[in-house]
Amino acid sequence: MARDHGFHPVRITRIVDETPDVRTFALDAGFPYRAGQFLTFRLRGTLRSYSMSSSPDTDGELCVTVKRVPGGLVSGWMHDELRPGDVLEATRPSGSFCLRPDVGDRPLVAFAGGSGITPVFSLVKSALATTARPVRLLTAHRDAPSAIFRAELDALADRRPGRLTVRQHFDDRDGLVTAEQVRDLADGASRWADFYLCGPEPFMDLVEQVLTAQGVPRERIVAERFAPVNGTAAPPARPADGTVTVVLRGQRRSVPRRTGETLLQSARRAGFTPPFSCESGDCATCMAKVIAGESKMRVNNALDADEVAEGYVLTCQAEPATPDLTVEYED
Repeated sequence: MARDHGFHPVRITRIVDETPDVRTFALDAGFPYRAGQFLTFRLRGTLRSYSMSSSPDTDGELCVTVKRVPGGLVSGWMHDELRPGDVLEATRPSGSFCLRPDVGDRPLVAFAGGSGITPVFSLVKSALATTARPVRLLTAHRDAPSAIFRAELDALADRRPGRLTVRQHFDDRDGLVTAEQVRDLADGASRWADFYLCGPEPFMDLVEQVLTAQGVPRERIVAERFAPVNGTAAPPARPADGTVTVVLRGQRRSVPRRTGETLLQSARRAGFTPPFSCESGDCATCMAKVIAGESKMRVNNALDADEVAEGYVLTCQAEPATPDLTVEYED
């Protein structure tokens, strides 16, 4: 039986202006969660995922932090229209951008670009509250006024001398983050620390390249992406023999199979509007069950082994592995 990925009512209790284009929404949700996870909201006829900036180990409220995207269908509406007392629909928390268990006092080194500080802030607070791990953090922002949680991070560093090192980088003053700055923050810890990255793709690519060149094992680099992961995006689809059949909301439609096309893309091509959110294999919003044929997932950070054994897949990551395949979404 698949887990509950339904939507539940959550009430806004307060709203905090973090910067001119970033707001934090405190929610009365009642969900247990892990630091670094996110919620997926159903808003304005579509789905959006937002990371939690709160920590279950230090904060009494569950909070998500949302940056206004110019022209954004959802983020602009949230900033302009939502008020305390409004009720939204959200899934239970999801995501694997979390602290690894049983790592002792291994250092935690984090790199956050722009609004990527949101889940990283959650991780940092939990690591400091529940472990003795030393924590190093580099944040990168366009300028000082756009620096999210700047005052909170400075205050936290003051309260945790010797435990937390924070370097706040501003592009207008310092230029773009360089490989030397990445190496400097990782210096002395690169072979045994855990590294967490969240931010724009070029920023994360730079950090990841420097760390791997320094000999950091890939399993100790944890990156949060809310876009198709580099190297896993589908190549241009081309015709292939076979058929993909999609069952959704009681309707069954079939389309010719295309090599390199995910089941989610096939469902859209069939004229459906299937559920999805992150499209990077992290949230399970798009999960469905393969009831005939076989598929292979590029990435799976959301389903457990029992669910996979039952035939469930992340349709945003699953490609047909047999000429004919049937996939069914839960109602």
